[in-house]
Amino acid sequence: MEATSIQITDAAAEAAVATMKSENRPLESTYLRVGVRAGGCSGYSYDLKFTDERRDNDTVIEHGGVRLLVDPKSETFLKGTELDWSGGLNGKGFVFNNPNASGTCGCGESFSV
Repeated sequence: MEATSIQITDAAAEAAVATMKSENRPLESTYLRVGVRAGGCSGYSYDLKFTDERRDNDTVIEHGGVRLLVDPKSETFLKGTELDWSGGLNGKGFVFNNPNASGTCGCGESFSV
């Protein structure tokens, strides 16, 4: 995996595959788009969604049966980030471990650089 890409843990890949199956999405044609958009209480927010549309300039990262798509602008903010899954008592969901974030909000869904 190249240094500029986001990494996905085994736990996050398993959670994404399970969600795709529960939503009856075909694994062979479904991508998980990972992005960053302006907004949120800290300046930027993470954006995750399933899609079947791949753009020419997307980076594709495959791991554990999941194909992540990252657009070039978002990849700048996500360089070196690990996408993980937390199923603990404090909440359940995807977690971004982003070394580029200088601050985050309490909900963990927004960050600043």
